[in-house]
Amino acid sequence: MNIFTYIMSPSSFFGAISQGLLWSVLAMGVYITYRILDFADLTTEGSFPLGAAVAAKYILSGYNPIAATFIAMGYGLLAGLITGFLNTKLKIPGLLSGILVMTGLYSINLRIMGKANLPLLKQPTVLTFFSDMGMTNTRAAMILGIITAVVVILLLWALFSTELGFAIRATGNNPHMIRALGVNTDFMTMLGLMLSNALISLAGALIAQYNGFADVGMGTGTIVIGLASVIIGEVLFGRTTVVRSLFSVVCGSILYRLIIAAALERRGFQPTDLKLLSSIVLAVCLSLPLVKEKYNRIVNRKNKVKESSQEPSLTKDDTLLKGGNPSC
Repeated sequence: MNIFTYIMSPSSFFGAISQGLLWSVLAMGVYITYRILDFADLTTEGSFPLGAAVAAKYILSGYNPIAATFIAMGYGLLAGLITGFLNTKLKIPGLLSGILVMTGLYSINLRIMGKANLPLLKQPTVLTFFSDMGMTNTRAAMILGIITAVVVILLLWALFSTELGFAIRATGNNPHMIRALGVNTDFMTMLGLMLSNALISLAGALIAQYNGFADVGMGTGTIVIGLASVIIGEVLFGRTTVVRSLFSVVCGSILYRLIIAAALERRGFQPTDLKLLSSIVLAVCLSLPLVKEKYNRIVNRKNKVKESSQEPSLTKDDTLLKGGNPSC
């Protein structure tokens, strides 16, 4: 038995990668609010099951799965718009705005689905095209995840390279400065929230089709998953540019899923411990930047001490050459 099979089985490994790729769309949505807008948005836990509910309902109504997925993104746009309106126009704090929309979306999701769980058994999904080619569900999800992640990264890179994108980034970085330049920061905040929740709803639609069902409670803890993916990616790969940051988020999402899969399979944890594991992983990831900073400080201090100890002491002749007055 080698080290790899001891940590997790190959099926669990590839399953975690495929799930990580699909969940990376949610992580990129969280990245927009958490890093770019500097906005603590809890709408995530409502817009994720919203995307799942809408996609499942439209697929069961006979719509094309791709069309149903894009419609789910539209519902996510509306959720982000409402959060932004509450925050910018009604001056409700951002955290409370997200909580209000998240709470309201629970009832809306139930109204859309008609019940707490909506199965997609024997229904066509976005994975059906790959499954018809003889691929397994895991391999189909992996290919779909790669395509979706690459397309989202390219579109976000194109957006944030424009004047509009720079205005959105500046709104989160220095709203007073960008407001002084005549930019409507309220509109930029609403636009960023709409974009973020559209991606989160897209992730919910993809995950629902991958799992084969939509559940009203599947959004619980999604903000923790998204934040953990963002933090893991930033700590390991950095965030110097937008493209690198998005790539780091995708890698962080995959690594997060691998950590959870390994813990559940080989460390005696139960599936009911998933939320606890997510909280522990996020706590560790949030503390990593501080640990890294302290470690670098200790290393720099040791290097300075080592350099100072290696400097040759001045002799009497050296002191005379430098113009000093040696003591007799």
